[in-house]
Amino acid sequence: MTPADLVFMPELPAHDAAIEHINEEAFGPGRFTRAAYKIREGGPHERDHSFVATRDGEVIASVRLTRITVGEGRALLLGPLAVRPAHKNLGIGRKLVAIALEAAKKAGAGAVMLVGDEPYYGPLGFKRIPRGQVSMPRPVDLDRILAYEIIPNSVEHLRGEVCHEDQARQLQEA
Repeated sequence: MTPADLVFMPELPAHDAAIEHINEEAFGPGRFTRAAYKIREGGPHERDHSFVATRDGEVIASVRLTRITVGEGRALLLGPLAVRPAHKNLGIGRKLVAIALEAAKKAGAGAVMLVGDEPYYGPLGFKRIPRGQVSMPRPVDLDRILAYEIIPNSVEHLRGEVCHEDQARQLQEA
C-alpha cells in the first residue's frame, strides 16, 4: 500500500455503518462505558469536522470532533480515532488527527481535547491538562486528559466538568 492508495475525506452519512464497525473492532463493547462516550451521548458530533480514510472505496479509519463545554470554556473533543488493524502503524491515524486539527482551527476553536495516550498524542502537539482543572462524567485516568491549544491560553479557560455543548445548553434552559 502506498499513500496514493488512500483517500482522506470529510465523513458522510453513508460512512456511519463502517465507522461503527471500526469503532467496535477497535474498542469493543466496553467503549459505551467510557467517559468520552458519555459526553458524546449528549448530542451529535460535528460531521463537517470529522473525517475518514478510505482505500479502494472502503473506510479503513475515522476520527470525529464533538462540540463540548468545560465550565465556561468551549472546545472540541477529538475521538474516537480508530484505524482498522490491518492498516495500523502506517501514519493514517496521525494524518487524520492533523486534518481534524486543521478543521478545528478553521472553525475558530480555541482548543481540542481528548482522552488518550500521551506517548501517541504528545508528538502531535497534545499536552496534559493539569490534574483537577477538568472533570469527566465518568471515571478516567486524569493523566490521559490531553489538549491541543490552537488559540494561546485557551486551555486555561477550560475549567470544570466536560459535557456536550448541546447538553450544557439544555441544562441552562431547564
